[in-house]
Parts: sequence; C-alpha cells; structure tokens
Amino acid sequence: MILVLGLVGFTMLMLVLEWIRADMVALLVVVTIGLTGLIPGEQVFNGFAGNAVIAIIAIMIMGAGLDRAGVLNLTASFVMRMARGMESRLGVVVNSVTSLFSAVIPSQALAALMIPVTSRLSARTGVPMSRLLLPMAFCILTATNTTLIANSPLIVLNDLIASANSNLPPGAHTIPKFGLFSVTPVGLVLALVGIAFFWLFSKKLLPEREDERLKVTPGRTESYFADTYGIAGETAELTVTAESPLVGMSIGEVEQLHGAPLILAIKNGNESRVAPPSDQMIWVGTVLGVLAPKDAINAFANNQLCRVSMRMRQLGEQFNTTRAGISEAVVPPSSRFIKQTVGELRLRKRFGISVLAVNRGDEVFREDVRAVALRAGDTLVLHSKWRDLMLAEEDRDIVVVTDIPKEEQRPGKIWQAVGFFVLAKCLALFTHLDLSVAMMTGAVGMLLTGVLNMDEAYKAINWKTIFVTACLIPLGWSMDSTGTASWLAQEVLAILGHAPQWALQLSIAVLTLLFSQVMSNVGATVMMVPIAISVAVTTGGNPSAYALIVAVSSSNTFLLSSGHPALMMVAGPGGYRGKDFLRVGLPLTVVVLAITLVTINLMYR
Repeated sequence: MILVLGLVGFTMLMLVLEWIRADMVALLVVVTIGLTGLIPGEQVFNGFAGNAVIAIIAIMIMGAGLDRAGVLNLTASFVMRMARGMESRLGVVVNSVTSLFSAVIPSQALAALMIPVTSRLSARTGVPMSRLLLPMAFCILTATNTTLIANSPLIVLNDLIASANSNLPPGAHTIPKFGLFSVTPVGLVLALVGIAFFWLFSKKLLPEREDERLKVTPGRTESYFADTYGIAGETAELTVTAESPLVGMSIGEVEQLHGAPLILAIKNGNESRVAPPSDQMIWVGTVLGVLAPKDAINAFANNQLCRVSMRMRQLGEQFNTTRAGISEAVVPPSSRFIKQTVGELRLRKRFGISVLAVNRGDEVFREDVRAVALRAGDTLVLHSKWRDLMLAEEDRDIVVVTDIPKEEQRPGKIWQAVGFFVLAKCLALFTHLDLSVAMMTGAVGMLLTGVLNMDEAYKAINWKTIFVTACLIPLGWSMDSTGTASWLAQEVLAILGHAPQWALQLSIAVLTLLFSQVMSNVGATVMMVPIAISVAVTTGGNPSAYALIVAVSSSNTFLLSSGHPALMMVAGPGGYRGKDFLRVGLPLTVVVLAITLVTINLMYR
C-alpha cells in the first residue's frame, strides 16, 4: 500500500511539474509495478491490449477518416447557412454542431478539427475568433460524456470496474459494466446546459472590449499580420551583384545583419524555393524574395549592393497567394516540438516552412525567433507553400488555424466514411460485441475502402495518449489488488463521519475535478474510481453511480487553460488570458458539478 501511494504521489507530482513527459511518467509507473510485483507479471502490460486502448485507437482512426472525407468542411458550410452571419446565432450553431461531434470524436482531435472550421467562419462573418473559440472548447468538454466512445475516462471505466469486481468483499453484488449509451442521459443534459450557458451568458462573461488585434478578421490579410505581429511591408526581389558583401554568406548570416528584411524565398540558377534553410549559400546572381517596408528594403539593398525589383518577376510563382502565403498554427499539447527551439526543429529544411514570429499569451517574439523554445499553446506565424504546410500538419505537431486554400482530399469517400462509422456505432449498440471490436470494425472498413491508408491511420493515432492510458490502467488495478483503495476510502469516511450520500458524492466529485485540473483526466479517473467504489460499497451507496460521477467529473476542467489539451489549443488563437478561463469556467464548473450529481442520482434512484 505504501508503494502504491508512493507511485500515485510520484505520478501526480510529475504530471503537475512536467519535469518528465507524461508518457514517460506512465512508462516508469508501469515498469515499477512490474518490478515490484504489485500485480502479476503477465498482467503488467495488459493495458495495451485492453478494450479501452483498442477502442481509443479505432476511434482516432475513424475521426481522421471523417476529416479526410470532408465531413468537417461540409460542417462549416452547414453552420454558415444556419447562422446567416449573425453572431448570436453563429455561436449557438457552432456550439451545437461541436457538441454533436463531441459525442463521437475524442476531444483533443475534435478541437484540432474545429479550430480551422471556426477560423473559416470567423473570416467569412467578421465575428472575432475570441467570441467563438472558448465557448466551442468548453462545449466539447460538456458534451464529451454523451456516449462511451469519445471520452477516455469513460472508455477506461469498464476496465476499472472489471478490476474492482475481482476484489469486492464476499457477498457484495458485482458492479455491471456500462453500455455505449448508458451515460447518454447525463451527457445529453450537460451538452444542452453548455449550449444554453453560452447562449445566455457569453456576452456577459467573455471580454466586452476585444483586443484590438482580435478585431481583425484572421484571414490571409496584410492588416491582420501587421496589427498582430508587426509583420508589415511589401514583397520585393533583391538580386545579389558581384560587388555585394552577401556573396558567400549563408541565409542565416544575412538574417543577423542590421536592418535585414524577412527572407521568404530564394532562386539560385534555375532552382527556386520558399523558406530557404539557414545554411543555404548566396552567390552572384542569387535572387532573394523578401518582405519589409519599402524604405527598409531600399536601405538594405543600398548597403549590401543589391538590385531591387518591387515586381516579382522571377519569384512570382513562389508568392502566388493560391500556392503560398502567411498563416498561423498552434502547437498542441501532444506535439513533439515542445521544449525544442525553432532553430533545432529545422522547419525550413525539413518542410519548407519559415517561422516569422511566435505568439505566447500577451508576448510576441519577433527578434531571434530561432532561439525561442516552444511551449504547448504557442501560436506560430508561418510562411510556406500551402501544400508543404498541409504535409507538415499531417504529423500533428502543429494545428493550422488559418483558413488556407486546400481541396477536400477524398470527397468521393464521404459515404464510405459515414457508413462505416454508423456501422461501428450500431454494432456497439445492438450487439454483444466489445466496444473495441465494434469500433475497430469501422476503422478497418474505412481502411479497406480507401478512406484512409495505413500510413495515414498510424499518423492519426496520438501515441502519447495511448501510452498514458495503457500504462496508468495497471496503477488502478494495483490500488484494488493491494487494498489501497479500501484504506483510502476508510480514511475519507473517517473525516466525513456519517455524512449523507450526496455529501460523499460531492466530495468525490470535487476531489476528481481538482485532480483533473493539474493531471490528466485519465490519471484522475484511474486514481479516484477505486476509491469511489470502495466508499460506495462501505456506505451502502450505488457503486455504478459513484464510478460514473468520477468519470464525468474528470472532464469538468474549465478553470485553467492547462487543465485540458482542447483548452490549451484555443488559448493562443483566441488571445485568452488566465482570468478569461476563470471568469467563464468558474460558474460553468459549479453548474456542471450540480447537474452531474442531480442527473446521475436520478438515473440510479
């Protein structure tokens, strides 16, 4: 028990302080469980083969298939028709559609899909993104409990219940597992509450005075990037002469010169490219495509003995707005770019992408961008070809926010994508198949019909989420098998005395939502479900109700932007501050907590 409590404390501390990556923490925990024999060795890695993990993998693949088939693009068009450009109606429609998708697509993946959709709607209507993104993200979390297939805590719930059943005291009734729509009454009420909350109070709770830079429509407009990041001026061509001191220098060295413009493209001989790498050499006759105010370009050209052409004669194709331009992208919490500097990523050489600026909260980094170490939620200002940007986005290390021109990749496969998704739902609902088998049937169907190929399926899987989930499940098993959960339950009861059931449930729910603010919602669920079940068994409460309260409360993470990946992803594009999350999240947290307790108790009277 002491060892298990030590592992729980270590896990919480590391997830809060982030000294070690979350997936590495989970791996350390599961290996320690195996080395110390807390559970039998043959069961240590059973989490990877568990129904929960396989179901999550299948759902991620199907979500990517729906995106590839253009379902989200059709969604944007539908929202535009329904909203008719009115801000009040637009917010309701966006939140309603988001809530609908949240029932079937994992929250982080849905946020990544909906941010560009919201950007497109903002660009077309002129409604600032700050009025749309925060309600959209919060509605993802309120509606994610509508079914058992979109929320990781609900997916792992049955595995935790199976472990609890094997350790129940003699004579105790076995806890039944949850079906696909067992949680729907609770989730549906919470989804409606989220939509109604922002319909009634968004204008009062969201900032009345918009940040000046957020009033600009975030399309590919010069004024937006000039006002927001100071990236202003004109494009021009600089031809390097034989007398120029730039001859023999690299792009990186030129960028360090005083008054150097942004170098966005280069032509050496017959070869031209966007985003030249820093080690690209400059020779006589090299043509540089630059961006800066006209006076600054002329001054730099005079100092460096270059010929100036304000007309793009040789690099015009590289600056064609249908092929290339400036865009914004967010660094999601699962990105491999986190803690690396822009220079270390070598984006220009690997993808043909130039990083022009980094926005972090109220701070914008323009000088020496290469030395900036990236964090989750950072917004990057990029210049690239749209095709290269889409290829870079496939690795899911960035999420493009700007509405860039791109074609629906496989619009002809939309009926196959929707059909196999519906088939998976029907198998889960109307048959006795495990959730993992039902969901994987839909995923394999999409692969066989060409909605996705295998490489795209691998990229669609967020392996960090998979490892964290699979490795923390054995921690919950060890809490049951060693009696730690029962001991903690007794300690809770010793403190609360003879409190009524509603007070015990409130205490469990508050502890869960507090833990989920500072650690992953899966981790909070794994830790609290065994304790909640033990409290219920000891006091004569309904274990199913207590377990469901924990799983639902773990998504009640509205107070901090760091509380959930979906919130971290909208913080940058929306320009939100910590007080914005508190002002909106605090009343919503109280409402969701109260509704959760009332609806679950009505279900299990």
